[in-house]
Amino acid sequence: MIIATTATCCIAALATAGVVIRPFQLPEAVWAVAAAALLVVSGLLSWSDALAGIGKGTDVYLFLTGMMLIAEMARQEGLFDWLAALAVRQAKGSPRRLFALVYGVGIVVTALMSNDATAVVLTPAVFAAAVAAGAEPLPFLLACAFIANAASFVLPISNPANLVIYGRAMPQLSAWLAQFGLASVVSIVMTYVILRLTQRRPLAATTLVASVAQPRLGRGGVLIGTGIFAIALVLLVCSALDVQLGFPTFICAALVAAVARLVSRSPLLPVLRQMAWSVLPLVAGLFVVVEGLQRVGIVGALSTLIHTTVAHSVAAAAWLSTAVIALACNLMNNLPVGLMTGSVLAGHPLPPQVSAAALISVDLGPNLSVTGSLATILWLIALRREGVALSAWRFLRLGLVVMPPALILSIAVVMLTT
Repeated sequence: MIIATTATCCIAALATAGVVIRPFQLPEAVWAVAAAALLVVSGLLSWSDALAGIGKGTDVYLFLTGMMLIAEMARQEGLFDWLAALAVRQAKGSPRRLFALVYGVGIVVTALMSNDATAVVLTPAVFAAAVAAGAEPLPFLLACAFIANAASFVLPISNPANLVIYGRAMPQLSAWLAQFGLASVVSIVMTYVILRLTQRRPLAATTLVASVAQPRLGRGGVLIGTGIFAIALVLLVCSALDVQLGFPTFICAALVAAVARLVSRSPLLPVLRQMAWSVLPLVAGLFVVVEGLQRVGIVGALSTLIHTTVAHSVAAAAWLSTAVIALACNLMNNLPVGLMTGSVLAGHPLPPQVSAAALISVDLGPNLSVTGSLATILWLIALRREGVALSAWRFLRLGLVVMPPALILSIAVVMLTT
């Protein structure tokens, strides 16, 4: 058993390293899928268990597919270019105002459509805005990445990991806001303040054009924009009714895309070809790796550790959970860690302070590294599509400054108010 546990942990570590370093410039999905295949071929995980692990991500796959579809439609219908010109005009030549505007829009998009939507939908629009304004885009793109995680526990729908953690035991919206409302405000404000300080020099060196020509938005773009708001409303209703979000997101996005293509009389196939489909096998591979870790007792050991600590001190258990889960998210991504955390929470009831600290750690802790959350990986893929290069080490150096204060204060607030 010790050999199997060690081998499984090594494979999981190699998968994470592959996703971070991307040897030979191969896509992130290659390493996650290779790790999953290696677990099965080596006999560490059976085919049936691997398929069970893949099946646990069905709702997430549907959710991501819907979001990627609507984002690519928005790109091709010119909605991003239109929004970019609008943002530049509102900034009135001030890079600081544009930075705050991007961050504020990121809060709204993350809260109402999920942090993955911020990565997939908002990031291309922000890049287009920066280019249109003649500015270096990286500071504004970083605002997208950090707010995607900092605001991801404003609402239950703000992060797919929330769905994974709570499953069908998701608190009602009123209870959620009472527990996480103030902590999410602290997370958002602290992240903004520190990120803004770290970006003061590049922003001071940036010169924006005062205005750009506002392109005309066609009927297809108007439909896509309207569809995005409609999807946000549907997700809020589904959250209030405790309905899983993947299928509604996929159906709504498919309907909006179909209607928009009918109106513009253009085929849907070019849109499907441009979508980042590699994200789906990446997520599936991570789910299989987590299944392997569960089978060798890693989740059980974590559960025992937390429950033993709770018996001595609830506060100590909350802080221990924060440290372990935040670190684990950055080592192997918060979606599979959220799945393991959900298994721990479902096993035996934990004090609300501990479960709340665990959720915030899964949501906000990933702001440390590019592998921390699926949203950050999607954001990185979006940057590559635009030709923007950012090393994992550079992001880590920034994350070490931005994430810990926001996480510590958010946990302190939720412990005082829960």
